[in-house]
Amino acid sequence: MAMANFSRRKVLSLSGSLTKSDLLRSSLYISSSYRSFSTGSDENDVVVLGGGPGGYVAAIKAAQLGLKTTCIEKRGTLGGTCLNVGCIPSKALLHSSHMYHEAKHSFANHGVKFSQVEVDLPAMMSQKDKAVSNLTRGIEGLFKKNKVNYVKGFGKFVSPSEVAVDTLDGASTTVKGKNIIIATGSDVKSLPGVTIDEKKIVSSTGALALSEVPKKLVVIGAGYIGLEMGSVWGRLGSEVTVVEFAPDIVPSMDSEVRKLFQRTLEKQKMKFMLKTKVVGVDTSGEGVKLTLEPAAGGEQSILEADVVLVSAGRVPYTAGLGLDKIGVQTDKAGRITVDHRFATNVPGVFAIGDVIPGPMLAHKAEEDGVACVEFIAGKEGHVDYDMVPGVVYTHPEVASVGKTEDQLKTSGVVYRVGKFPFLANSRAKAIDDAEGVVKILADKESDKILGVHIMSPNAGELIHEAVLALQYGASSEDIARTCHAHPTMSEAVKEAAMATYDKPIHI
Repeated sequence: MAMANFSRRKVLSLSGSLTKSDLLRSSLYISSSYRSFSTGSDENDVVVLGGGPGGYVAAIKAAQLGLKTTCIEKRGTLGGTCLNVGCIPSKALLHSSHMYHEAKHSFANHGVKFSQVEVDLPAMMSQKDKAVSNLTRGIEGLFKKNKVNYVKGFGKFVSPSEVAVDTLDGASTTVKGKNIIIATGSDVKSLPGVTIDEKKIVSSTGALALSEVPKKLVVIGAGYIGLEMGSVWGRLGSEVTVVEFAPDIVPSMDSEVRKLFQRTLEKQKMKFMLKTKVVGVDTSGEGVKLTLEPAAGGEQSILEADVVLVSAGRVPYTAGLGLDKIGVQTDKAGRITVDHRFATNVPGVFAIGDVIPGPMLAHKAEEDGVACVEFIAGKEGHVDYDMVPGVVYTHPEVASVGKTEDQLKTSGVVYRVGKFPFLANSRAKAIDDAEGVVKILADKESDKILGVHIMSPNAGELIHEAVLALQYGASSEDIARTCHAHPTMSEAVKEAAMATYDKPIHI
């Protein structure tokens, strides 16, 4: 076994003094170090259960830190919900549908005219599928590059250091690891009495693969996913109605920005039924009939649809993992409880991403994965959930980071507010896309930025200047005194910062 520490060159140079069996053992070691799949007898430094954004990033980072790593993924393609049936395909359809909407409603204003514009839905879906396929293959390439072992199958704990895997090819194996990271993500939250069949009543997965544009689409839930998918099909011709139990859409959003956002969506012909609950579903006919009533109780009404999208949130995916077998603790919401090192109560078992508390976002899971592996490797990792940006990828987009004004009022923080509308931004006016605002919240005494909220085209890109500012404790004056290229949308961030600590120039 001492041969395991020798390089190939040393093995060859000493071959004259070695026996035939010594050479055989050394050659087996050398060849095994280049295998891309682990065997049941191998012991890994790190085993990652789940190949989504948190899982595959954790696996790659672990390998980069010199840890022998295996990633187990039941789907057969890497990237998890996000890449396969979430973030990526939805953004592909959001972009394609926006292009169609612009061609139909805005191009003529720019001197570009068509005799006819039509939707080729199969081609649109094909473009989406191609993007997903290319990206999933790309992650497999990264696994090979970083020498991450990849096992395709469903894994469950048999002990804190062993995972039994039923592989997709019908076999079974056991993967051993000194440290095992649970990164199995989340699943669609079901509603009582509402059965998802992915035909008439669909989850976000089904909404990404409809074979035709529904005449009437009802979205249950006014969160990120529901509003994005409602936007896709609304642009393509559906009459969209959003039913929400709460009094507001996207409850985590700053209330002032939320009101502007809702008005914008209503101008795009999206209808809202707030403070409303679904109490009955009838799918016996060609379409779907929903029985609704006020959230506080009252007179019932019927709402008809061709397709109903259930988008009431997501829940941690931990079913069948054998957590009870090894004693991993969860909270009332089914989330795995972890400490600041992402360690569970079971030594050697860790958890990241959607299965633990915190925002259920792909980029948050990635940060969890890196930090968790750094702790395992004996380094220091850190994720500040107050610095995780959130984005609704409608048009305009809404992006935010840090505290909302509502939160600051509740906590009693004395603050200042600076706002700047995109109607006064030269780039936005030049491209005729000027709906939105930048809102900055800063501590009144220190001027330290506490929160930033942006509604605009590409707000999801603009927000990262604010994320960096919060990360480094910047003041609004710091942003205001930073030169921004002209003409750009980001100048609105500079002007809002000027409005926070002093006065803006262009309004």
